[in-house]
Amino acid sequence: MTDLTPGTWALDPTHTAASFTVRHAGISKVRGQFTDVTGALTVGDNGENLSFDVSLKTASVTTANEDRDNHLRSGDFFDTENFPEITFVSTKVTDDKLVGDLTIRGTTQEVELSFEYEGAATDPFGTYRAGFTGQTTISRKEFGLTWNAALEAGGVLVSDEVKISVEAEFTAPTAA
Repeated sequence: MTDLTPGTWALDPTHTAASFTVRHAGISKVRGQFTDVTGALTVGDNGENLSFDVSLKTASVTTANEDRDNHLRSGDFFDTENFPEITFVSTKVTDDKLVGDLTIRGTTQEVELSFEYEGAATDPFGTYRAGFTGQTTISRKEFGLTWNAALEAGGVLVSDEVKISVEAEFTAPTAA
């Protein structure tokens, strides 16, 4: 990643998606995303020593269903009033792995994402951009997200396993 300018790159929220997928009733999947995302990428000398710091506003969760979104914002799930943000701070970045501390509802766990640098380019407006993708799977119970309902035929309404996918774009530091 030697094509990355050293310094602090700003996350471009209009070209970033932080989404999740969870099984519902054991028969389908529900997808959602967070629309209010902020963060930064810090690049060391020679495009080395990358670090990521990202924050998601829990009130911005959307699944395209208002009732479900309001339930996710409640104390049963994200408890947006008491825990307004989900944060991720990287601790190690390699060519194909991103390791860091994910904090949800005040609980921090180390997570590892499969990680890919998608490249860098200058857009038609002269802004130098870099793209990254990452995926991981977490146990929501490990973060205090334990609400569920038993199904009559057995099993539960919401799976413990949550797949997380991030597609992030950052803009290069501007010269002073």
